Amino acid sequence: MTKSAADLGTLPEWNLGDLYPAYDSPELKRDLAQAETDSIAFETDYKGKLTSLATSGKLVDAVRRYEALEDLLGRLGSYAGLFYVGDTRDPVRAKFYGDTQERLTNASMHLLFFALELNQLDEAVVEEALKGEALAHYRPWLEDIRKEKPYQLDDKLEKLFHEKSVTGYSAWNRLFDETISGLRFDVDGQELAIEPTLNLMQDADGAKREAAANALAKTFQQNLRLFSLITNTLAKDKDISDRWRGFQDVADARHLSNRVEREVVDALVESVREAYPRLSHRYYKLKAKWFGKEVLPHWDRNAPLPLVPMRTFGWNEAQDTVLSAYRAFSPKMADVAQRFFTDRWIDAPVRPGKQPGAFSHPTVPSAHPYVLLNYQGKPRDVMTLAHELGHGVHQVLAAPNGALMAPTPLTLAETASVFGEMLTFKALLGTITDPVQRKALLAGKVEDMINTVVRQIAFYSFERKLHLARKDGELTPDQVGELWMSVQGESLGPAIELREGYETFWAYIPHFIHSPFYVYAYAFGDCLVNSLYAVYENASDGFAQRYLAMLSAGGTKHHSELLKPFGLDAREPKFWQGGLSVIEGMIAELEAMEG
Repeated sequence: MTKSAADLGTLPEWNLGDLYPAYDSPELKRDLAQAETDSIAFETDYKGKLTSLATSGKLVDAVRRYEALEDLLGRLGSYAGLFYVGDTRDPVRAKFYGDTQERLTNASMHLLFFALELNQLDEAVVEEALKGEALAHYRPWLEDIRKEKPYQLDDKLEKLFHEKSVTGYSAWNRLFDETISGLRFDVDGQELAIEPTLNLMQDADGAKREAAANALAKTFQQNLRLFSLITNTLAKDKDISDRWRGFQDVADARHLSNRVEREVVDALVESVREAYPRLSHRYYKLKAKWFGKEVLPHWDRNAPLPLVPMRTFGWNEAQDTVLSAYRAFSPKMADVAQRFFTDRWIDAPVRPGKQPGAFSHPTVPSAHPYVLLNYQGKPRDVMTLAHELGHGVHQVLAAPNGALMAPTPLTLAETASVFGEMLTFKALLGTITDPVQRKALLAGKVEDMINTVVRQIAFYSFERKLHLARKDGELTPDQVGELWMSVQGESLGPAIELREGYETFWAYIPHFIHSPFYVYAYAFGDCLVNSLYAVYENASDGFAQRYLAMLSAGGTKHHSELLKPFGLDAREPKFWQGGLSVIEGMIAELEAMEG
C-alpha cells in the first residue's frame, strides 16, 4: 500500500500473487515449461487428424485441451504483462516480459494449425459434429473461427507471421511503451512523467494548463522522429498483413475481430460526424462564453468551469460513490465490484515508470481481472474507476463461458464500462442541489461524452487517413501532424483554437500503436449505453436482470442478438441518433441554465 501525496488516503496496489507468487517463482517456471511441453504434445496428437476426430465424435476432446492451453498461456502472458506495466523502466521487468513473450510465442506456434485445420473441415462434417451436445457448447467459438477462413494463410505463412511478431509489431509496441513511460516534461522547472502532466491540463489554474500543454508539445517534438518511425513502421506492417490476408479496407480486420459489419461502423461514423455542430461545436462555444472568450486555446478544452472549486475525492469516497451507484442498480453488480477492493485487484497510485492511463485486464477465466488506474482524486478519476470496474464486472460475469468464449468483441466490451460511468454520474447528480455544482458536474459529463464519442470518431478518421496515406510511402512527422490537425479542427469546431504545438499531440495516443482502429468501439459503446439507459429509465422492471444476462453472455452472441431483448438494433440509423440525442439533451440543459 502506498500513501498518496495529495491526501487521497491509502491507494491500493494490486496483488499479482493470485497469478504467480513472483516473476522468478518455481510455480511460474513450472507452468512455462508445462505450456511448452503441452503445446508440442497437442500438435503431435492432433495435427492432420481433425477430420477423423470430427467424424468420430472426439473433436470436443481436442477443443477442451486447446481451451486449457489457452488458459495456461493466457495466465502466463497476463502475469508478465501486468508485472511489466507496474514499472516499464525496470530492466529486470522488461527482460522478463520480453523473454516470456518470446517463449509464449514459440509455444503457441504449435497451436496455430488448429484453427487452420478447423476451417479446412467440410461444412457438413462440422454441422454433423455439432449435433453432439458437448461440442455444441463451443458452437459460438467455432462459428467465429470459421468467419476468419477467407483471410487465413497456409500453415507455414501463419507460423512465419506469428513467430516474427516478436521482432515485428510486438517489439515496436514495447518500444513505444518504454519511450512514453521514460519521457519527462518540464513544467515550470518541475520534471514530471506523462500522467501528472496530462492531469495538469484539467487544473483550475489556467497558467498551469498552458505550461503543461507547452511542456507536452516540447517533449513530443523532441521525440517526434521516433514516434513517426514507430507509427510508419506499424502502419506498413499492418498493410503488409492486410494485403496478404486479402482485407479490402484498412479497418476490415478490426471489424472482423469485433464481429461488427462495416456498414454498421460507417453508419456510426457518419452519424457522429454529421452531429459535430450539434455536439462539440455547440458545447465548446458555450464553454468559451463561460470563460468570457470567443475561442478557447486547446489547453482549456477540458478545463474545469471558472469560479467553481474543483472537488477532490479521496479513495474511500470514490469507492463508496461507485459501489453505491452500482448497488442501487443491482446488488449482484456491486458485490462483484466489491471484490476488486477487498481482494486487491486494483493498482491505483501514480508511480515513476508505471504505464499511464487505465485499463481492466481480464487475464483468464481460471483467475480474475485486474484494474490499473493512475488515481489523482479528480471527478474524472472517479468516473474512470466506475468505467474500469464496469469492465471488471463484465469480465467476471463472462468468465464461466471459458477461455474460448469469455472474450467480448470491443464494440460490446465498452458497454458495461460506459454504463457503470452513467450509473455513477446519475447517482452523483442526484445528490447535488447547488446549481453551480450541478452545472459543473453536468458539464464534466458532457465533456466526457464528447471525448468518448466525438474525439474517438475523430481519432478513427485520423487513423483511416494515416493508414491510407501510408500506402503511398512513408509519412514525415509534418505530414502526420497535418492529418491530425485536419480531423481535430473538424471535430472540435471554431470555438477551440489549436495553438502551436498541438500538431504533435497524436504521438502519445496508445490505441494507435497497440490496437489500430480500436477507438470507434468507445463511440459505439457510448451511443449503445445511452440507448440502453433510455430503455432503463422508461422501463426499469426486469432491466437489471436482462442487462446482467447480456454481460454474462461474453462473446457467445452477436450484438444484434444481445440487443434484441431491449428492442434495440444497431443497424438502424435511429439507434445512433437516439444515443447522440442524449448528449444533445444535456447540452440543452446547460444552455437553459444560462437563462
